Amino acid sequence: MTLNAALDRTLTVPNFQRGQRHRASAGLTLAGGTGINIARALKLLDVPVVATGLAGGRIGERIVEELTGEAILNDFVRIAYESRTSTAVVDPTASAYTEVYEWGPHVEPEELELLREKIHYLARGADTVVFAGSLPRGVSEDFYAEAIRDLNRRKVETVLDSEGQPLRLGAGAEPMLVSPNQREAESLVGQEFHDDQDFTQALDDIAELGARNVVITQESGCFALLREDREVKRLRAVAPRIEAASTVGSGDVLLAGFLAARFAGKPLDEALRSAVGTGAASTLEIGAGRFDPREAARLASAVEVTELEPVAS
Repeated sequence: MTLNAALDRTLTVPNFQRGQRHRASAGLTLAGGTGINIARALKLLDVPVVATGLAGGRIGERIVEELTGEAILNDFVRIAYESRTSTAVVDPTASAYTEVYEWGPHVEPEELELLREKIHYLARGADTVVFAGSLPRGVSEDFYAEAIRDLNRRKVETVLDSEGQPLRLGAGAEPMLVSPNQREAESLVGQEFHDDQDFTQALDDIAELGARNVVITQESGCFALLREDREVKRLRAVAPRIEAASTVGSGDVLLAGFLAARFAGKPLDEALRSAVGTGAASTLEIGAGRFDPREAARLASAVEVTELEPVAS
């Protein structure tokens, strides 16, 4: 579910310098937004998935066309205002990237009601609904929270990957999993993380908000609080060192890898290895949500998973 879908343009610009004229060595245009990135990765992992959300204007039409061209099943609510575009400049010589996001469209109340009806319709055939990304203008910050509570009543698992107040309120609605990146998690708990103890405490703090499971993603891997039956595990998974082409969307792919592994019935530690290996594989390619599944499997075998002790109260 991507409420703030985008058309993502990624330009490869060696030796990029601010204020200078450059010629891109390559360009790539993809349908984007966190939920769409996750859907793309799930499809590559052979998990049945439908991408949905809001799409408006000519840009919205292009987003749907791009998804259809990738054979990603999609069912978007069309809105009057134009969907956004985003631009990323990747400098392979410095392993750096710069992102520029436009504001999302304004959403009218009747369009939002159509989206709620779409969620109910698609959730009938779903094991899990993933709510991902920022909220466009005109959408209340408690939208995710209300949708999660509604699906909880319908016995449908929910996953949330957002930031700020929508993440805080959504976590309080008791989703099955929340998956912020490090910056989003630091903002949520109100402090920076410097060591394993900080991350472990943050996992517990976020879980206390209401989320059953928590995964905090990083470029180097993730920290996770995961429940299985009545057991709670706090784990750290570290990816092998590789030379990244771009880290854009790697956290989205990591989350998709974890969901795919759990969908396949893998145990928690193996699911984390698979997730981090998949996220690492995505950094070898330009374009969010793209990776080679064979490379993901190879990298997963080298992921180190360690169990963390809870922070003493």
